[in-house]
Amino acid sequence: MKEKQKIKLGISIGDINGIGCEVALKTFEDPRMLEFCTPIIFASNKTISQQIKDLGMDLKFNGVRDAEQALEGKVNIVNVWREVPKIEYGQAAKEGGNFAIRSLKAAVAALKENKIDVLVTAPINKNNIQSEDFKFPGHTDFLAQELEGESLMFMVTNSLRVGLLTDHIAVKDVAKTITPKLIRDKVTTMEKSLKMDFGIRRPKIAMLGINPHSGDSGTIGEEDDKIMKPTISELFAKGTLVYGPYSADSFFGSNSHENFDAILAAYHDQGLIPFKTLSFGKGVNYTAGLDKVRTSPDHGTAYEIAGKGKADESSFKEAVFTAMQIFRNRTEYLELTKNPLQKQKIKRGG
Repeated sequence: MKEKQKIKLGISIGDINGIGCEVALKTFEDPRMLEFCTPIIFASNKTISQQIKDLGMDLKFNGVRDAEQALEGKVNIVNVWREVPKIEYGQAAKEGGNFAIRSLKAAVAALKENKIDVLVTAPINKNNIQSEDFKFPGHTDFLAQELEGESLMFMVTNSLRVGLLTDHIAVKDVAKTITPKLIRDKVTTMEKSLKMDFGIRRPKIAMLGINPHSGDSGTIGEEDDKIMKPTISELFAKGTLVYGPYSADSFFGSNSHENFDAILAAYHDQGLIPFKTLSFGKGVNYTAGLDKVRTSPDHGTAYEIAGKGKADESSFKEAVFTAMQIFRNRTEYLELTKNPLQKQKIKRGG
């Protein structure tokens, strides 16, 4: 990354009937944000103008045809479509999902072509995005297909990081989905991300058990003893500082999470309920393990307050700063690994 060039931060707007546009626009309504990055929103001039009018905001923007035309010091809008979508705040309309995906696909294409450096995605509705051209349960699975690497859904704040062994699958499918290979892959991805993206040299990872009380020695299920424990032991023997499985019901309440750099939960709600309880509004959803950086706020479309100007942009702003910091950390890490002599010099304090 060039020293004087601001990070080009792409934004997909999410469901136009939700709070996605609102939190994105509120974030950059503060002109100080333009000192940190160049925001590039993938939508259309008319769509953003309508949102600004409806929300009673005073925000100027620069309309462009391509992300490469974006100007520093401006909020840039890439015109992805010409038609004027019907905005129905609070409604889970099919049209809202269609434009959310058009914005996302355009933003991801720009990310792959290096026209933007990082991507922040506003919330989508996992139901109305479904179509013949888009059959994914969410952002993470789509990005995993489009980008290089092994993806990990990673919820992060400055003090808490929770990854998911399995993410958007039914609870009934969790146990049969978890295999030694899946555990090895996710732990490896998490460890690499902690080193490369968060600057942690020797990360400590805790794994939560699959069953209540991690199976109670097989009394409440054998998966923890037969699958998790041997795989954790294998990884530890090879040098990965991974521990567990820990009983999930008391792990966060006893503050055990404070002893680790990250926690790997067995399934979605096991990880996200404590994460959002402890950090709602400050948390960021990061898709770790891919060759590009993507973050998102930790909330959904919030239809109940959409279009009312009541949405809190705190989590979106955190997603912006997190994406930029990860990009810088990763750039520095990759430069150091390419130049081992410089790496040795830094280690010696030279």
